[in-house]
Amino acid sequence: MSIFTPTNQIRLTNVAVVRARRAGKRFEIACYRNKVMGWRSGAEKDLDEVLQTHTVFVNVSKGQVAKKEDLVKAFGTDDQTEICKMILSKGELQVSDKERHTQLEQMFRDIATIVADKCVNPETKRPYTVILIERAMKDIHYSVKPNKSTKQQALEVIRQLKETMQIERAHMRLRFILPAKEGKKLKEKLKPLIKVTESEDFQEQLEMVCLIDPGCFREIDELIRSETKGKGSLEVLSLKDVEEGDEKLE
Repeated sequence: MSIFTPTNQIRLTNVAVVRARRAGKRFEIACYRNKVMGWRSGAEKDLDEVLQTHTVFVNVSKGQVAKKEDLVKAFGTDDQTEICKMILSKGELQVSDKERHTQLEQMFRDIATIVADKCVNPETKRPYTVILIERAMKDIHYSVKPNKSTKQQALEVIRQLKETMQIERAHMRLRFILPAKEGKKLKEKLKPLIKVTESEDFQEQLEMVCLIDPGCFREIDELIRSETKGKGSLEVLSLKDVEEGDEKLE
């Protein structure tokens, strides 16, 4: 798709249009194909890599630029870059049925890949293959949401799959070294956040090796920093506690 804009004599190619309706009017921006979803998921942070031009149109294909007074009425500002960001995050990406189908298929695979990478069978500690996760997602009739990031959806898929199969986030293995003075009290606060304590040594200081749910890491880190005033240490021994080989689903 090639678009000629008479306003600035720029020929826009490889265009993806994002459209929004505000104050009864239509507004469009011209983006690079395949970059819009990257921006929305947070993978792409450079606006210039997403936008073909920092211009707000009423019709991209005809090169009709939006009037300043219409922008102010609809968005409360005439700052084109800020308006482009608003349309980019909330607008509707205009794609053909074929493109939309391809995009959803790719997102489906990406979600399955994230789930397979983060999860194990809790009984065997073996990871599941991507193909097996895709099959399980189809079995629960998971429907991809194009406006949500693949990471957010992967967490939702994990929650749903727990109802039909043995699956959970692979645990992280951590080592804490805590001053003796704060160690006993802090251990009680940490206990609800620890899944498995593998070793514990309490002499001049408390040293523990344990497994935790990755979702608790930040809370544990902040707890140790604040309670020990920076004297305690936290070391990640492994990001995923997994056994070798893939899990098979009979």
